[in-house]
Amino acid sequence: MTAVLLSIHVLAAIVFIGPVTVATSMFPRSARAALAGDGPPGAVEVLHRISRVYAVLGVAVPVFGLATGAAMGVLGDAWLIASLVLTLLAAGILGLRVLPEQAVVIRALRGEAEVAPRTVRGLSMSSGLFALAWAVVVVLMIVRPGSTTGV
Repeated sequence: MTAVLLSIHVLAAIVFIGPVTVATSMFPRSARAALAGDGPPGAVEVLHRISRVYAVLGVAVPVFGLATGAAMGVLGDAWLIASLVLTLLAAGILGLRVLPEQAVVIRALRGEAEVAPRTVRGLSMSSGLFALAWAVVVVLMIVRPGSTTGV
């Protein structure tokens, strides 16, 4: 059963977290171009939609991760706790910074709001921190400090 849970966890991470990470990373550049009139606003809307949808689907990753950790008996291990904290941090960055600021840019492209240049710069930073948090989680999942796998 552990192998099945781990497989679902890894597949969910690849299929759900990968696209949201790429979409949030591409959004600021596309937004700058669209706001300057040099790029299609539709591309920015698609990237925002991908970010939103895959953010929701990405909830499966920690759910199956916790189930896998419970099956492996490692829920109290420091590497897993650190991974959970980083996952919560990434979710917070995405839900509280990236998605709302993307929505402001979308409204600005539709002529419904104004957007400050610092908003797009902030999106670049927030997107980078989101990606960095996930990169560290991946390393923790592979290396698993203190494990007996010999890695």
